[in-house]
Amino acid sequence: MMGKDVEEVSASLVREYLSRKGLKKTIACMDEELPRTNSSINNRADLRRILHLEGLYKKNKTEEHHLKSMLEMMVKDRMSEGGKTKARRHGDNQTTSSSSTDTTGNVYREECCLEDLLCDSPRLSESSVSQAVVPSQTPSEKLHKSFAVLPENERSVYNLSSSQDSLLTVSKEGFPSEKKVVDTDSQKNRSSRIRRGIMAGPIASSSQESSRRRPARKTMSPVMATLEDCKEAANWTNGVNTTNTKSIPLAPRESSMFSNVHTGIIDRSGHERTSDVKRRLKNSAPSPKLDGLHVLEMVLDDLENEESLCDVSRTSVPELSLDKTPMDQMTATALKEIIFGSSMACFTEEWKRQNLTFSDTPGLKYGIVQKKGGPCGVLAAVQACVLQKLLFEESSSHSLEERLEVSNVLRTKCLSQALADILWRAGNMKRATVAINTGRSLFPPIGRYKSDGILEMIMYVTVETLDDLTLVLEKHVRQFESGPFGCILLTVSAILSRTIAIIQTDMDVPTSTLIGAHGYCTQELVNLLLCGRAVSNVFDDEMKLDSGNGNFTLLKGIKARCNIGLLSLFEHYNICKVGSHLKAPKFPIWVVCSESHFSVLFCPSEDLATDHCKEEEFDLYYYDGLANQQEPIRLTVYPRSVAGAAQNDNADSDLILPLELCIRTKWRNAVVSWNNTDPIL
Repeated sequence: MMGKDVEEVSASLVREYLSRKGLKKTIACMDEELPRTNSSINNRADLRRILHLEGLYKKNKTEEHHLKSMLEMMVKDRMSEGGKTKARRHGDNQTTSSSSTDTTGNVYREECCLEDLLCDSPRLSESSVSQAVVPSQTPSEKLHKSFAVLPENERSVYNLSSSQDSLLTVSKEGFPSEKKVVDTDSQKNRSSRIRRGIMAGPIASSSQESSRRRPARKTMSPVMATLEDCKEAANWTNGVNTTNTKSIPLAPRESSMFSNVHTGIIDRSGHERTSDVKRRLKNSAPSPKLDGLHVLEMVLDDLENEESLCDVSRTSVPELSLDKTPMDQMTATALKEIIFGSSMACFTEEWKRQNLTFSDTPGLKYGIVQKKGGPCGVLAAVQACVLQKLLFEESSSHSLEERLEVSNVLRTKCLSQALADILWRAGNMKRATVAINTGRSLFPPIGRYKSDGILEMIMYVTVETLDDLTLVLEKHVRQFESGPFGCILLTVSAILSRTIAIIQTDMDVPTSTLIGAHGYCTQELVNLLLCGRAVSNVFDDEMKLDSGNGNFTLLKGIKARCNIGLLSLFEHYNICKVGSHLKAPKFPIWVVCSESHFSVLFCPSEDLATDHCKEEEFDLYYYDGLANQQEPIRLTVYPRSVAGAAQNDNADSDLILPLELCIRTKWRNAVVSWNNTDPIL
């Protein structure tokens, strides 16, 4: 288990370094080859705590040219400590390191020993051990003294437990043993020594390691437990951090754990009894596990203001006692049938590679980037909801430039809130389900089912309050934003929130699908994300068609006014009719369906949503995540102009751009100016 935790922490450390360096493509490749799991670290604060880097981090912040990544801090620290070690060893050849004994009879080393970066546990050198009380004029004394003067790299390291108030002696057989020292003061000061971080289990090299390093010294016998056994048994990094000058009191169970480490490790003959220690420690205190974090995504925003990052981290720390349901083949089959129409169909590569990553282009950092065609309907719906949060809920008092030039933390926050709104609507404001990628297959596909390596790895969480939903999404938002299957996870989450059975009743034809030919989103999927219902039409309410013989076919539309609107080129060609619930939304943001592609139009002024018969000119901003925009596109719309009406009467509609035709479905006879930017066809 320890090896697995080390792998997860190491991977998280590498991801933190790549994020600090801005290597997003490298992170994406790493996520594909080494997917994140439940043991991955959520944020930098947790990673620093696990690696015990708080002191090193504070020291780095005070330097004039401080480093950004933890990996660089660790490398710099090890390089500098390596130089100090060489100098210290050179000094040890000239003089003997001094040691002293305190009033309680505990031996400790006065000079600073090299602290391990990840353990931060104080140790005592053998030069101190050699000065302990031992029987004089015995052969074992010479053995002990010769053992103490060996070079540091050839000595076993002992960590004496102050809680036992004992000293190591050398028995007649040549093995270290215990000699009790009775002192009442030591009993009084036991708790203070615990807080100072002195109490830790003994650490020594194994007999194999000793013989391998000193083959000529055959007199040395097995001593104590191996380093690995003691680390696993004592868990001595738990609750002890000597890099922090503040006292860290331990719980009673932890105190008893450390006090029991020394006793019983070696018997009177000096032989190892690590099994007894492990059994005793197992009963006294559980070993810390990184799985307790229950997270998948690292918070790796490039921020100079660490306090902002801490604020974001605190919102994702609360643990919810939620039931996580692993995907089974029956649910996966039903999902494929509602998405594709067949359990043998799979997501295309365009869908697999698409997540909700934001642009880094100045002036367009609010925009979600589409890699290839296919999932544009999902991306446009999410983009519109993010703009709603960004423009009208987060920073409505700021200027337009300030609202659109967002920080990484703010846009991620808006994304998680937008996803919460989408899923909460789909769950009819009563419940919602979030799909999470576990990185491993949860069931072996059998029978008529084609595996695509995505649905099989999903575990989903169902919540019944909006607050719980927000916490879950803040915790796992990185899976949607930068994970390899972010777009698919959102689609599956929306379907499970609405439930497959209700989605089938939403559709005019129960056998309809959410993804159509060429991997394009159907209107049902777009309506599910925008309105919370997977209806097949865009008109208002419902419509009954006479099928003859007194039978009627019920066509379902949009029941109420939506937050986000929709404009369609199909309405210009009289193929459909967009109702006022979508054409006049609560916020001046519209998803645009044009030439089998979805994009977004928005206005920074909320007045446009209330003035349905606006006569004055106004500006609209256009964003297309697939168009590789390099600058914002501002369109000026002149509604109901006389010149525009005359121009429209004589103009060939084939020469008018499709986007302008979509705009005219709402503002009839409007003239659109692209303000010297190249029109997007």
